[in-house]
Amino acid sequence: QVQLVESGGDLVQAGGSLRLSCAASGTIFRINDMGWYRQAPGKQRELVATITNGGNTNYADSVKDRFTISRDYVKNTIYLQMNSLKPEDSAVYYCAADVRSSWSQRGVLYWGQGTQVTVSS
Repeated sequence: QVQLVESGGDLVQAGGSLRLSCAASGTIFRINDMGWYRQAPGKQRELVATITNGGNTNYADSVKDRFTISRDYVKNTIYLQMNSLKPEDSAVYYCAADVRSSWSQRGVLYWGQGTQVTVSS
């Protein structure tokens, strides 16, 4: 089994910054892609940013130039640096990881429990 634990969510004023962390633990052979998603009340979960095992990144248009995803391969942890936050960034932010638990197994997608980010105007 694999666990993803997010942290760093908080209440912040518009224009402020936050840094989210997500640490993966458990039976891990290799982690492929990792990423951040978010879900606001009444809306579908949406992609925020992803990072591949090779370090390639992808961002939603709404967060480009404001958010930065990074990865610590030793700690099996990803981060999301969020700058110039807007009220529309308010949501529960979820971490996801595609994890192989052994060399013979295919990747399995795991999700964290989510961390709340609230941006006040």
